[in-house]
Amino acid sequence: MKAKKSFGQHFLNREDIAQQIADSLQLSANYQHIVEVGPGQGMLTKYLLEKDQNLFVVEADKDMVSYLNQHYPSLREAIIFQDFLKMSFEDHLGQKPFGLIGNFPYNISSQIVFKMLDNRVQIPEMVGMFQHEMAARVVAAPGSKTYGVISVLTQAYYEGEYLFLVDRSCFSPPPKVQSAVIRLTRKKELNLPCDDLLFKRVVKQSFSQRRKMLRNTLKPFIKDPDVLQAPFFTKRPEVLSVEDFISLTQMIEAQKI
Repeated sequence: MKAKKSFGQHFLNREDIAQQIADSLQLSANYQHIVEVGPGQGMLTKYLLEKDQNLFVVEADKDMVSYLNQHYPSLREAIIFQDFLKMSFEDHLGQKPFGLIGNFPYNISSQIVFKMLDNRVQIPEMVGMFQHEMAARVVAAPGSKTYGVISVLTQAYYEGEYLFLVDRSCFSPPPKVQSAVIRLTRKKELNLPCDDLLFKRVVKQSFSQRRKMLRNTLKPFIKDPDVLQAPFFTKRPEVLSVEDFISLTQMIEAQKI
């Protein structure tokens, strides 16, 4: 069965890598379900089926669904034929927590991360294979060139770990870029000590022109223009930690900077 460009499919062809990805889930006792995104021909799926947790797979390609039904009959009641980005977790899992895992299609990988963040109450852990550049961005530290919006928003709620590189030769067909696997483990606090929506707006606005100082990018949020002369606003967004962005959001809320 050939990979389809429209679904961003690149099939993993290394059993040892699939096993390593499956084993990267820490499988906390806090959840009894696993959701795999884009199982394809089941290379990763077979190793997830060995876990004690209940496995659900979400697949948008009807040909792959037929393949999975034929080759993994035990999964038939757990195959969700749907676009992951459009699916309702509550329809299939209720309010139950689950670990999220997958060899994520490159073309929607950032959207998968944002959907995870929006549903963080149900997702204590994620292990995902991304395009290497995307993986690096998600777990990047302040001060690095790859640190940006997705880094801050993800790390506000999850601890990120870069696990290992996966060479392009490990896929059929091989992608044009290298891949990498990361793990995200949710922090204890599900909500920030500031308004979550304002926090997102501040982060996105700050990085909208990442080479400019905050006094230029954050003007729309500050009522008193004299405040923008404070030394803090001479900084650029890539040097701010998650805690700095939280403090900045709190100060904007109070307008006492």
